[in-house]
Amino acid sequence: MKATACLFTLGAVAVLGIAEIGSTAQGTAPAGFVSIFNGKDLTGWKIPEGDNGHWKVVDGVIDYDAGSEAPGNKNLWTEKVYRNFELRVDWRIKAVPFISKNMKIVLPDGTNKKDDQGRDLNLVAPDSDSGIMPRGHGKAQFNIWNWPVGSGEMYGYRTDPKSSAALRAAATPKMNADRNIGEWNTFEITAIGNTLKLVHNGKDVIPGITLADLPAEGPIGLQHHGSNKDGVYGGIPALVQFRNIYVKELP
Repeated sequence: MKATACLFTLGAVAVLGIAEIGSTAQGTAPAGFVSIFNGKDLTGWKIPEGDNGHWKVVDGVIDYDAGSEAPGNKNLWTEKVYRNFELRVDWRIKAVPFISKNMKIVLPDGTNKKDDQGRDLNLVAPDSDSGIMPRGHGKAQFNIWNWPVGSGEMYGYRTDPKSSAALRAAATPKMNADRNIGEWNTFEITAIGNTLKLVHNGKDVIPGITLADLPAEGPIGLQHHGSNKDGVYGGIPALVQFRNIYVKELP
């Protein structure tokens, strides 16, 4: 009985992720910002060579199914490079049909919660994974997923054994500000010098992290993750959409 109920719940979550995909109207850039997505096609973006149509525009939003066939880098990058900027972007996870078996419980200091034997506690739950990458630096991506720690986590720095305790904590969201699967979320990213900040759905989830190795300039990227071959997922797939992508360049 319990196993049946669990499977029903997971199925309901996945269906919810699909059913709630609705309004996709492209908005108008706020004062001082310029739109870097026109709502019609991927002009201004570098489609991975050999992608074969998996990064595309559907109903006015950038849609990705995790199935890029590009032999190399599968991420979607802006053609333009940026130095200091403010970025606003709406995103949502479309659905969570993939079941992760090693989702972590991340503590406020950036370490993983452990059991009485000192082993990481792993959760089994529906999952999807993508992110926003500033200045062409994949390690500095702000994650988009549905782990308990919340989106905005900077996995590359939080889990790097070379990171200091202070850096691991700074790469960990101060709260989980995610909305439900299928609902739109908004990232507001600020990059000034070597410091990045993230406001997520109006919450200061990464108030400020200074990265010595952050490039001085680079493109903005939307992350590919996992794989999707004929509906069979390998790794945690990036089943995501993006819209209303606006940038304000700063001095």
